[in-house]
Amino acid sequence: MITAFVLIQTAADRLTEAAQEIADIDGVTEVYSCAGDVDLIAVIRASEHERIAEIVPGAINKVGGVVDTDTHIAFRSYSKQDSEDAFSIGLDS
Repeated sequence: MITAFVLIQTAADRLTEAAQEIADIDGVTEVYSCAGDVDLIAVIRASEHERIAEIVPGAINKVGGVVDTDTHIAFRSYSKQDSEDAFSIGLDS
């Protein structure tokens, strides 16, 4: 499974509507409104890169109010649980 994070800038008057429309797109698993340089961050999960290429320019960029997108593909996932599991291996006394 490929995970991509799409940083999205929107027109101020369309932020809420754009967020909901993006959340409704097949392949988009989450949409967050946020502070900072971008207005929204969408998480896409797809089985192949071609599907991400369809979702971003083919769907997200066509949502009314979307001004710009910047897509980042994840290589590896890390979590607190992963770290705890790794450090607990072989440490039995």
